[in-house]
Amino acid sequence: MLAVNDLPHVIALTNLATAVCLMIGYVMIRRGDIRRHRLAMLAALVCSAAFLVVYVLYKANSGFARFGGVGVIRPVYFTILTVHVLGAIAIVPLVPMLVARALTGRFEEHRRLARWTWPLWMFVAVSGVVVYAMAVHLFPHVPA
Repeated sequence: MLAVNDLPHVIALTNLATAVCLMIGYVMIRRGDIRRHRLAMLAALVCSAAFLVVYVLYKANSGFARFGGVGVIRPVYFTILTVHVLGAIAIVPLVPMLVARALTGRFEEHRRLARWTWPLWMFVAVSGVVVYAMAVHLFPHVPA
């Protein structure tokens, strides 16, 4: 069984898996392989949903982590974190809209929306891993 302090690692893995699935989906659609594109994007959706469940469980049981970096790295970290959070908020309605357009066969609308949603979703997934690496591994908070 996983402990609460193990959940940030799971969160990072779900973000990384989302990014990998998004990249595979992008490559597949560029190759014209719609079936594999659909599978990869559904996998990205499942990974993102798993992220959300684990994230909510973690936050409900631990609160917010403290960043241990000092000096110039603090504004760098908090800038990345802020843009990451704003992007995450933005993709919450965008991804379901994108999926709905694909499932209802409105592919031109899907394509137009995907041009904005995919890079934002990819940024959120990758920046989630960066925030994790910075806060947990590179600059952890050390209680005094």
